Amino acid sequence: MTRMLVTRPEPDAQSSLARLLALDIDAVAVPVMERVSLDVSLPPADGFAAVVLTSANAVRTLVERNVVGDYAHLPVLAVGDRTARDAEMAGFAHVSSAAGAFADLVNAISLSGLKGPLFYPTGKHQSADLAKAVAPLGVMVATAKIYDMVAIAALPGAILAELGDGRINAVLVYSRRTAEIFADLAQRLNRTQRQALGMLCMSEAVAEPLLGAHFNRISLADRPDEEAMMAMALGFARAQTGP
Repeated sequence: MTRMLVTRPEPDAQSSLARLLALDIDAVAVPVMERVSLDVSLPPADGFAAVVLTSANAVRTLVERNVVGDYAHLPVLAVGDRTARDAEMAGFAHVSSAAGAFADLVNAISLSGLKGPLFYPTGKHQSADLAKAVAPLGVMVATAKIYDMVAIAALPGAILAELGDGRINAVLVYSRRTAEIFADLAQRLNRTQRQALGMLCMSEAVAEPLLGAHFNRISLADRPDEEAMMAMALGFARAQTGP
């Protein structure tokens, strides 16, 4: 029977876990990061053309700080549909989705005609530099690092044992930072154990740190969203059981 490990932070880990179980895939959730809000000052909304959001964690942090109302009248450009839905639920009135990854967001900013400045609340560790990406467009970005994703100290011993002996067949990895942390936490696995473990990654960029750490059995989602991750997980599970 296939058993999978979900590594994404809460509360998303429980959502993915529930979806896997609904697909009759045995799974366990061990988030390798925890979100911590950072006590940083935020700029006033006056003068900004729009808000850019690249993660649900940014939305959650703005909600926790009770500042959504200060920016809710501004247009929001979200990287994907999930972040867009969360922004709408949080109270942002005018939300659009790039329906993809970072490159799609940069393209959406280009097509929007907005000349900025843009307010970009984000995490301390960024996989890409938005300000640098849109600078050729003549758009200025005010980046505010409002939260940090802090790595856990170690994987539980029981989980490491299951990874090592093959009881856990696959790991779902949603971000590059998650991949980097997991690779570090799983150093006790030897190369043979790593090569046997299926790594189900949201994108090529997510997979890169795992390849460098000798996790070679890597699958990539067709799109950078949860639906594609679940489809990949189901395909992996069916391949394990055979016809």
